[in-house]
Amino acid sequence: MIKKIIFIIVIVLIVATVWFEHPVTEHITISGNGKINSPIRIALVTDLHSCYYGKNQSQLIKMIDDENVDIVLMSGDIFDDRLSQTNARKIIEGICDRYSCYYVTGNHEFWGGKQDEIKEYLNSHNVKALEGTYAIFEENGNTIIVAGVDDPTYMTMDEWKHQFEEAACDEEYKENYKILLSHRPEMGDVYADYDYDLVVCGHAHGGQWRIPFSGYGVAAPDQGLFPRFVDGLYKLSNGTDMVVSRGLCRERMPYPRLFNHPEVVIIDVE
Repeated sequence: MIKKIIFIIVIVLIVATVWFEHPVTEHITISGNGKINSPIRIALVTDLHSCYYGKNQSQLIKMIDDENVDIVLMSGDIFDDRLSQTNARKIIEGICDRYSCYYVTGNHEFWGGKQDEIKEYLNSHNVKALEGTYAIFEENGNTIIVAGVDDPTYMTMDEWKHQFEEAACDEEYKENYKILLSHRPEMGDVYADYDYDLVVCGHAHGGQWRIPFSGYGVAAPDQGLFPRFVDGLYKLSNGTDMVVSRGLCRERMPYPRLFNHPEVVIIDVE
């Protein structure tokens, strides 16, 4: 009897693991704060860690294509410090000629020591690598500021905040809708010191194991147990919207996701 119960538990865990490794698309709608002329649709892609999503990343590319997005934002750890760059490059090369794409580093790109090589590769493939800089995105009659900062893995707080100062847009764009790409959601107090309408992050992997019906995860990097920022839409203290993606990491982790599908987040700004 005990062996039968153990067998059933093992089968249930295997089925659950397979099911929750399946990627999904999540939708979030937010206000443009009166700063946009017509709606824009954003795909937020984070924490891929060069994991595999079908031949030539066809599954992931289809998920993006099916949503008719205007812009793709990549908030770090698209590449990995241990896995080959192949799968990360496949997704880049599969979308870079059809979408406006923007990227910032995560901690794993720095851990691998190839962040400069990665940025050079991305910029050569029409993906703007932001590093204390901003770009102007024009679509559907909108002029939107897209800024980004590197992950602060090897920076002091003063060095990191200097990137925020460098990423500040010129005075002529101060009234435009402004988006910040940054990897770490736990730094919300820092983001709230700056004038952004939307911040997009990853890093938390949804807490890896999700607690059903609670909105909480079990553990996240740099947030510890029962982390605050793991998934979805949050309001920072200054009223800024912050969207955190559960990310796309699968085979890179030493343990599976549970109640925690990998995801692409679609953000509609209206």
